[in-house]
Amino acid sequence: MKLAIPDLISNSYFPALAAAELGFFAREGLDVTAELIFPVDRAYEALRDGEVDFVGGAAHSALAAFTEWRGVKLLGALAQRMYWFLVMRRELGIARGDLAALKGRRIGAAPWVEMGLRGLLTAAGLEPRRNDIRIGPVPGATGTSVNFGLTAAQALERGEIDGFWANGMATEIAVTSGTGTVVLDVRRGDG
Repeated sequence: MKLAIPDLISNSYFPALAAAELGFFAREGLDVTAELIFPVDRAYEALRDGEVDFVGGAAHSALAAFTEWRGVKLLGALAQRMYWFLVMRRELGIARGDLAALKGRRIGAAPWVEMGLRGLLTAAGLEPRRNDIRIGPVPGATGTSVNFGLTAAQALERGEIDGFWANGMATEIAVTSGTGTVVLDVRRGDG
């Protein structure tokens, strides 16, 4: 059996890769090999087209290949709750939790995942369109990019976006390099 994993460098999909590499599937009588198929939408297309048997990827991305969940089932979760961070360019001086400072800013986010940020902002009284909070794709994150989070951190550093809504790897790169600061960490209850 083939297990598609959309990247091999972030912790987002690590549990599925670890299960395959450490023999957890084999102990259940399944001969599973992991295969890198990027981006995650393409991994789900491979599942739909019968090229792989499982995808260890973000559940929301299944909708890219399976309209209204028809033809796909969620068997388990690689993580619980949302694990995304809102990181903004450090030079903007936006304090943690200061959502009002997002007005007029460009925020890069992955497809489908951006819906969570839009919902969070709307619930906080900041409807993105009315407040000129432009949430869209990260430049360079489609096609042959190695990893969404890495690409987001690089786009932030180049000034192509004011911030990003991405995973912990992107956050660590941006914060450690000095180009980004965490405005929201929803894992810790922000937002």
